Amino acid sequence: MKRKIIAIANQKGGVGKTTTSINLSSSLAHFERRVLLIDMDPQANASRGLGLDSSVLKNTIFDAFFNGVDVNRIIKKTVMKNLDILPSSLVLSRMDVELSKREDHPYFMLKNLLTNIKKSYDYMIIDCPPSLGMLSINALVSADSVLIPVQCEYFALDAVAQVLSTIKQVQGEYNKTLGIEGFLLTMFDSRTRLGIEISQEVRGLFKESTFLTQIPRNISVAEASARGLPVNLFRPTSSGSTAYFSLAKEIIEHEQAR
Repeated sequence: MKRKIIAIANQKGGVGKTTTSINLSSSLAHFERRVLLIDMDPQANASRGLGLDSSVLKNTIFDAFFNGVDVNRIIKKTVMKNLDILPSSLVLSRMDVELSKREDHPYFMLKNLLTNIKKSYDYMIIDCPPSLGMLSINALVSADSVLIPVQCEYFALDAVAQVLSTIKQVQGEYNKTLGIEGFLLTMFDSRTRLGIEISQEVRGLFKESTFLTQIPRNISVAEASARGLPVNLFRPTSSGSTAYFSLAKEIIEHEQAR
């Protein structure tokens, strides 16, 4: 199988990007896929959500970008077999400043970095920050496809329009083959009229590009992250865990269909 790089992006905060990055990665690993989760968010929540304290790590992805540290030395194993992580830290928020001093191609830094990774992975999942700046554009330039989490709430589609505009720009200038992996409805509550309306609207607009799986509101997912575990290890039979297993199966089936 060819290595697949999926960026998880939406500039709106609180839509479930990091939660999806962690739990999709761990679910793919559960199905015997070799996965690298790449934390491109200076908040480093994906790193923390897999049990790493980035404040005590000697090196993070920033050091691979700017301090000449071999990326292969920065990758860490996680509590899950088949799942590794390339951790982040708050210093990554300086990336825009650091890149302003350079004259080479700033949008290709992550893409170039990933070509140096020696270990073989089936999937690389990139957790993007809640903005469409330098970090997210690096992720989109590197990726084969984008997974867009859409929270079932008002103004959700405004954020989708913005991220689609950025994707189109990246396709035009830097990554012609960038595709849409799918729209993922998150924090879905079937008891609310709003949740059902947003779900129907997204499915109406994006039809076959919307995942069948919907991620429900589920306290187990939040509790798992607080303990530095993916939900499928913390509470494997919870509705959140079941939903992310279902999402992983959809993504694997997409690849097999292609």
